[in-house]
Formats: sequence, C-alpha cells, structure tokens
Amino acid sequence: MELQALWRLWLLCCCCCCCICCGSSATFTSNRPRSGDRQAAAFRESLNRHRYLNSLFPSENSTAVYGINQFSYLFPEEFKAIYLRSKPSRFPRYPAEVQTSLSNVSLPLRFDWRDRHVVTQVRNQQACGGCWAFSVVGAVESVCAIKGEPLEDLSVQQVIDCSYNNYGCSGGSTLNALNWLNKTQVKLVRDSEYPFKAQSGLCHYFSDSHSGFSIKGFSAYDFSDQEDQMAKALLTFGPLVVVVDAVSWQDYLGGVIQHHCSSGEANHAVLITGFDRTGSTPYWIVRNSWGSSWGVDGYAHVKMGGNICVVVPGSGLMAGCFQSSARRVQEPIQTFTQNCLSNDSVSPPPPSPSPQLPGVLQIPFLLYLCDMLGRSRDHYKNAGSS
Repeated sequence: MELQALWRLWLLCCCCCCCICCGSSATFTSNRPRSGDRQAAAFRESLNRHRYLNSLFPSENSTAVYGINQFSYLFPEEFKAIYLRSKPSRFPRYPAEVQTSLSNVSLPLRFDWRDRHVVTQVRNQQACGGCWAFSVVGAVESVCAIKGEPLEDLSVQQVIDCSYNNYGCSGGSTLNALNWLNKTQVKLVRDSEYPFKAQSGLCHYFSDSHSGFSIKGFSAYDFSDQEDQMAKALLTFGPLVVVVDAVSWQDYLGGVIQHHCSSGEANHAVLITGFDRTGSTPYWIVRNSWGSSWGVDGYAHVKMGGNICVVVPGSGLMAGCFQSSARRVQEPIQTFTQNCLSNDSVSPPPPSPSPQLPGVLQIPFLLYLCDMLGRSRDHYKNAGSS
C-alpha cells in the first residue's frame, strides 16, 4: 500500500473510532494547532522509526514489536511534551526489616492480580496529563478489592480536580496525591458520580456521610537492584504503582520490552499487576492508561531485571482501605509509585458535533477500515524485521 494511502486510511480509521466509540467526549488534540502536512510528516517519520526499532537486536531473541498506533501522527518531542514529563523524587531503600518479613514468600512462575478479579479495566487518559492520578486510583481500587470491598471504578477526575500540590491535567505527583489522600482521609467516590472529563476542573466536594473509599498511611521506598523483593511485595500486598521511561512506548504494539528503554529518565506512572517467568525472558505485566487499543489490550510487558524502563525506583504505599465510616480494613496494603508530570497545559477544545457514517454501515465499514490498517501495519512490521 502506498504511503499516502496508508496515512489517509490511518487518519480515517482513527477519526471513525473516536466518533463512533467515544461520541462527543472524544478528544484528539495536541498542545498546539497542527497542519495536515505536519501530521503526515510525523506519520512518515513514525514508519521509519518502526522499521529501525524492529530491526534492532535480532540475535538476542527480542520480542518487542513496534508499529502504527494512535500516536503515529505525533513527532517524538510532541508525544513526550503531552504525555511524558516528570519531577522524580528520591526515596529511601527498601528496609531490611520488611525484606525479612517477606523472606519466606516463594515466587510462582506466573502471577497476575487480574486473575483474582481485583483490577479494573484499562482506562484512557486522552490528552490529559493525569497518569499520576490514574495510577494512584488504580492502586486504591485494587487495594480495596483485595481486602474484600467491591471492585469499583473510582473517580480519577476527583483526584485531578481536588488533590493539592498537583496541576490537574497539566501534571502532578503520585506522592503528592498519596499525601492528600492520607492527610485528608478523603473518600474517593465512584467514577459514575464524578466522571472523567479529560480536563482540569473545580473540585466537587461530597458530604461526610457520602459513600466512598479511603486509605490510611503510606511510606516511600526505592527497589533498585531488589526486583525479587519487589515481586514478593506485589504478590503479598497488591498491584504496584511505578514510574517508567515510556519514550519508546509511543510505538509499542506488543512483545517484551527489553532493549528500547533507558534507565536514566522516569516520566510516566503506571500500575504493575503481575509478572511472568515462564518464558526465556521474564517480564512485568504493566497496565497503562492509554486505552485498551494500545499495546497488549492496554498493557505492556517489560523485562524483569536490569532496571529496564526505570521500573524499579519508586515509593511505597502502606495503606488500609475502608468504605465510608462503617467498616475499616486493618491490614496494611502496599504498592509502589513515583512521579509523573505532563505539560499539557492547554485544555482540550470543546468537542465538535460527531460526523456520522451512513446508517447501519457504520460498524461494518469501521471494521473494514481497521482490518485494512492492521494488514498494512503488519506489512510494515514485517518489512522492518526482515
């Protein structure tokens, strides 16, 4: 397929996906106006970058695959400016006394908290620089479910709007968000009561009698060179919130990331739900907040060991979860996090009326477009790896 035709097909497919699946709530923006020619140039650069990434390390059994996705219309510097900018903090080493308490924990070959039905579905932060809020809320959801509370989608927008020392969709710190949750004992309400809007807003307060989920207590740790201890903590306490270098994730489609990440920059907060050591390359199972169409159904697989993608450094949340004031869970829960900041300081513009495809042809036509795009993506992927 010619490059120009591939570009137009990608653009049409993405626009149709936004209009049909998301309706008027869809956002497809960057932090400055962009011409069609500039987007097409970024798309051409993306194809060249995919070929290069897929051609690296062929003799080292590298399984990561890179190709066309929803970020292919962005230059790397634009992608980084919108999604990846952080103010990392330093945390103390994981203490020896906690290591001792986990010394008898044996690690299975594979473990994933999703199998226990305590992890909510992947969400999409869109053009909002709120990874810090998505990761923290995801951890609270799982912590509460592990302790016997119902698994619920809690409000990310509440954290974006209300937590202090953060900047809403213009960025924030998971550590600051945890401080806010801990000091105020604020109750996170359900997402249906305070839905995500992909932009910062005024804080909406709820009465003390309103139902919600709270945490109590947290502490910060650095797990550098202690990934076995990190895996034991995940197994014992729950999903881990970590900070990663996600620059190469702009193009990620699947496989195990093991060569294309540096360990020198941390810029994006995510949630680790498990690990898999059954194959030749053990990896962390990482839930992202870029929608289920990104990566492996919204997840990334990152090699365990070697501090790949800066997965290890982070802080730890030691927290109890309780719903309203009726019942309090006493046992501590632990997860891990660091900082994430996006400089998407421009709020998304008001959504335009959604264009419609003719009648009942909408979904079949969309599926046809996306099938064609998938075939073209496979063609370029295979060309890059040959």
